Amino acid sequence: MFYRLLKYVILGPLLRLMFRPRIEGLEHIPESGAAIVAGNHLSFSDHFLMPAIIKRRITFLAKAEYFTGPGVKGRLTAAFFRSAGQIPVDRSGKEAGQAAIREGLGVLRRGELLGIYPEGTRSHDGRLYKGKVGVAAMALKAQVPVVPCAMIGTFEAQPPGQKIPSMRRVTIRFGKAMDFSRYAGMDGEKAILRAVTDEIMYAILELSGQEYVDKYAALVKAEAEEAKVRRFPRMPLS
Repeated sequence: MFYRLLKYVILGPLLRLMFRPRIEGLEHIPESGAAIVAGNHLSFSDHFLMPAIIKRRITFLAKAEYFTGPGVKGRLTAAFFRSAGQIPVDRSGKEAGQAAIREGLGVLRRGELLGIYPEGTRSHDGRLYKGKVGVAAMALKAQVPVVPCAMIGTFEAQPPGQKIPSMRRVTIRFGKAMDFSRYAGMDGEKAILRAVTDEIMYAILELSGQEYVDKYAALVKAEAEEAKVRRFPRMPLS
């Protein structure tokens, strides 16, 4: 009930007014049955903008930090994401990744749409980064199609650190559904998972036109932070 209220009454109309989204390829979203929508992740607004324009309900795997924030703001944020049907994902290790896959498979087995950002985190510089293989594992285990999606312009509308997005027209572009049935039963093979993930990321790249970086975004972020610390070390207190 709250999901429909957000989509059709509260957030949906507001997002359409702010971003005036140009939507391309919406016909590639299956009208029924399970499927994965895999997209790039440029802005906090992505979480809400894509669900607002898709006719069917879509459940996203969202980072656990959205559900564990302190204080009143943290509790309100957690309640919001839970009410919108989003699933918390702990990104701290291998076991956490397996738990996220199990949660995602649960959504797919109910015949629903699952939204995922294969990069695992928002891009800090607008480039597209190497995808994690969880998307491939779920696609092969559940034997469902993957619809690639590109958010274009949301980075400029709300770059990292900007709390209120700017009013700017964006484009949401969906590609043809990708069928990986030829790899049925091979979801335990690392090379296959890597190949499928790279194929998905290439499809997103073609749709978005971003510069591609063959490294994980989280690793590049960590390297940038480390370089910043080395360049501007903290002075000892006297």
